[in-house]
Amino acid sequence: MDSDAYLLRRLEQWGYVPEERSRHTYLAYCGLDQPFTYVLAHGVVKTSIILKNGKEFNIAYLKGPSLISLLRDEVSTFTSAPFNIRVESETAVFYKVPRVALWQNINQDPVLQQYVKEYYRQRWNESIRNQQLMAMNSKRGVICGFLLNLAQQFGRPVEGGTLIDFVVPYEDIAGFCGISTRNSVNRLITHLREDGLLKLQDRHILIPSLERLREQIAE
Repeated sequence: MDSDAYLLRRLEQWGYVPEERSRHTYLAYCGLDQPFTYVLAHGVVKTSIILKNGKEFNIAYLKGPSLISLLRDEVSTFTSAPFNIRVESETAVFYKVPRVALWQNINQDPVLQQYVKEYYRQRWNESIRNQQLMAMNSKRGVICGFLLNLAQQFGRPVEGGTLIDFVVPYEDIAGFCGISTRNSVNRLITHLREDGLLKLQDRHILIPSLERLREQIAE
């Protein structure tokens, strides 16, 4: 059973109607009261938080279908959003579901209960992998690991390699990789291009060899 498809089908059965938003629209802001859980049906969103120094720290890109903001509190109508949610694809289609109602339905459905367990397991594993990547690598290695993850999540085979199928701004790469400025990312990307590890194609990143990119990462 495709658990993502099952979740979307259940949302339709419960009477929820999908909504569509355009690129760079915010669905939620970190710290503000949030009565909804968002379920992404199609598109890409970015989750992030704002640090005390005002800089943005990126958490993850998420591709639909996927839960976005399943919060731990099951009974409060309102709770603070744990992160910003911004649309990164040209458009994104999602369901906006009252949080308490969603938890009530999940608790009555064994398939969805297992889906939620898997959701948390995946997020935990991703967090551990990201911490290992940041701790064990130079800035070059961190960027290579980040691009490899994007290729695995969003890549599609094309002539000449694997194309990351949406535009990834250098500011976002800096925010995901703990690099202070866009200019630093630009220099590192230039070096990777000179070494033949990536190419730019209509503002998209093309990776000629995933294996060569993987060799740059300490594990």
